[in-house]
Amino acid sequence: MNIDLSDTQNEVQFHLDQLEHRLAALTEQVQRLQRLATLGTVSAVLAHEFNNLLTPLVTHAQYALQKCEPQQMKTALERAAGSGLRLATLCEKILGMAADDSAGPTVAPIAPVVKDAIDCLVRDLSKDDITLSIDVDDHLKARFSPVALQQVLFNLVLNARQAMLGRPGRLSISARPVHEGRIEIQVRDTGCGICSEHLEKIFEPFFSTKKYESRSERGGIGLGLHISRQLMTEQDGTIRVDSKVGEGTTFTLTLPAAN
Repeated sequence: MNIDLSDTQNEVQFHLDQLEHRLAALTEQVQRLQRLATLGTVSAVLAHEFNNLLTPLVTHAQYALQKCEPQQMKTALERAAGSGLRLATLCEKILGMAADDSAGPTVAPIAPVVKDAIDCLVRDLSKDDITLSIDVDDHLKARFSPVALQQVLFNLVLNARQAMLGRPGRLSISARPVHEGRIEIQVRDTGCGICSEHLEKIFEPFFSTKKYESRSERGGIGLGLHISRQLMTEQDGTIRVDSKVGEGTTFTLTLPAAN
């Protein structure tokens, strides 16, 4: 009995190619689901802050309906329009994070992506006694996917906020050129820090340092940092973490500089 090895090898290769294609599709789906899950983590904050914006909008509109003086009506409507515009802008940025990323890496400025990641929190960090410091030159550019980088930064900012809740803290985001044509972005907090045994596992899938807290307090299922590392790798980037218990945590991202 003769067996055609070439046909067998071709068949095996065909099935391997199919499995690789399915794996890539599943990975993309998981990344998008993680974006949605991350936004779900702050759903209570989103609802509270949206209510804070909707209340004056409705109040000003009702005031305008009750008044007959043109100038007072104009002032009330301008304020209502301002609140509505801010709501629309926030919704656009949040929906942008949930969208599919089909464009891929491109040369773009970093500062707007940092701002969008912060804005997607909706909540003013000062209300949580957290001081925000951003040191990113408006002209600094790199090669990256804006949607992917926004997701990574949003995950890091969200984690930093959670680590500092209940006490005064400082969140610092900076970016600068470094050696060998790379751009470095640092997200630093003064939160509770991460112990050394957890640092070794921090990027593993489904690992969480908050497994004993309630779902609302710990948020996701431990995929945020794992997917953040995947996203950085896909952009020819890196992510690393340094932390000391009781002092805080610093995440460092690197990306190719714009050529």
